[in-house]
Amino acid sequence: MAKTLWVLLDNRRGSVGQALGVVDALDKSLVTVVEKKIEYNNWAALPNFIRGRTLIGLTEQSKQTIREPFPDMVLSISRRTVPVARYIKKMSPKTKLIQLMHPGEIGIEDFSLIIVPEHDRHKRQLPTMKYIVGCPHRITPEYLAPAKAKWQAKFADLPHPITALIVGGAIKGKPFSLANANALVKSVQVLKRNMGGSLLITTSRRTGHEAQNSIIQGLYSIPQYTYLWGDTGDNPYAGFLACADNIIVTGDSVSMCCEATGTGKPVYIFIGSNWLTPKHYRFVESLCESGCAALIDDKRMELFRPEKQINAAKEVARLIEKL
Repeated sequence: MAKTLWVLLDNRRGSVGQALGVVDALDKSLVTVVEKKIEYNNWAALPNFIRGRTLIGLTEQSKQTIREPFPDMVLSISRRTVPVARYIKKMSPKTKLIQLMHPGEIGIEDFSLIIVPEHDRHKRQLPTMKYIVGCPHRITPEYLAPAKAKWQAKFADLPHPITALIVGGAIKGKPFSLANANALVKSVQVLKRNMGGSLLITTSRRTGHEAQNSIIQGLYSIPQYTYLWGDTGDNPYAGFLACADNIIVTGDSVSMCCEATGTGKPVYIFIGSNWLTPKHYRFVESLCESGCAALIDDKRMELFRPEKQINAAKEVARLIEKL
């Protein structure tokens, strides 16, 4: 008989995307998934040692969904959802708790399985901890097939190879500086000079107008299709991943980098200078060491071919099924 798994989905898109990637990869003959939408109130800002094993921080409507019959397993996706998972464990001791990313030290013993990225490896390691490279995501050939069917005609006139340029931005109080934007432009120019072809360019809310304008102006001579922050209409992000021959992505976003590697295409990561956190540098290093990505460097540009394709979502799904 299939086991029941509640997945706690809150308002954090990155965490939700990771969880849904795992859900997609689960064998549904073994696991019946129930999605629980979590909405917060102002009390959710309290630290977890105060929230404890309670539903403090949830709206009344969300509280009504966390009730018997409780499931065999719960997948918690961030530290904010940890008190909810622990409340379920308190009400139903037989329920096994699974955590994506480190839950923090408060109540860590309640979890039967903790999935931690290599770049977040903690000094105190427990038997319940399993380490993965990168993070789970939903990008698979099956997921991208409809996007390719939808967008390939739109990009049909662009010369190959087509390079998707996916730009993030400010992180942990550090803006995406004009100097880094210009360095990215120089690296892209070198790569495209070596291989030719065209660009699919997209930016984010965190890029900033000055950096975004510098990128567009610096790359205007290369054939391109752009979807910039603030543009209206359908977001072609999945289409970019599906139709590109290779991908350049900035290293500030774990999810963007991992989604790019999920395509199995050559992926180049831009790290800039005086910008990323030590954790992000460790993350990028783990991807490059795994052989699924390479740094983009305007001084020493070689055409990269991925040595392997990692799929953290499938890896996590198999651990859950084993549990």
